[in-house]
Amino acid sequence: MIHHLSTQGVAGFVLANGSMSSNQSGEGEIRKAIIEADLVDCMVALPGQLFYNTQIPACLWFLARNKKNGKFRNRTGETLFIDARKMGVLIDRVHRELTDEEIAKIAQTYHAWRGEKEAGKYEDIAGFCKSAKLEEIAAHGYVLTPGRYVGAEEVEDDDEAFEEKMLHLTQKLEQQFEESARLEMAIRENLRGLGYGN
Repeated sequence: MIHHLSTQGVAGFVLANGSMSSNQSGEGEIRKAIIEADLVDCMVALPGQLFYNTQIPACLWFLARNKKNGKFRNRTGETLFIDARKMGVLIDRVHRELTDEEIAKIAQTYHAWRGEKEAGKYEDIAGFCKSAKLEEIAAHGYVLTPGRYVGAEEVEDDDEAFEEKMLHLTQKLEQQFEESARLEMAIRENLRGLGYGN
């Protein structure tokens, strides 16, 4: 695919998640060469169950032959990572779909990062997207898994002290134990009334 790209060409393709980190059969060396040639524009980790023919999660690779081609901002030495693994809704037990809003969020993030004015201003979002430099990718052993770069989502702190929270939680647990015991007694009584149990 890279061979067939023009000097200004861009390509996107779907591969198994192993392509982002595998070192078998020379895959690690191939990935390293692609990264060092500064061809990887964006990586998107997708949730599992998106495809009817396989349950395995996949990823999207976007390659750009020239990251400073003048159409967008100069992205030389940068790669965008998007972690969309938590996105999508189950439409049945084995199949997941991304919503229109989720697809738009992923696309808008990529377009904003590239510098398309109508897409708005790009900024890293913990747990979702991160613009990484080639040096950072090299420090991660040329692994392109977005989860390594985007970090964890920020969780809002409820300002409750640990001791207070534990006291509150243990009181709630005690109430649930009492409710469980009451329900067990009621069930046993009902079973006895029906002639079952002791």
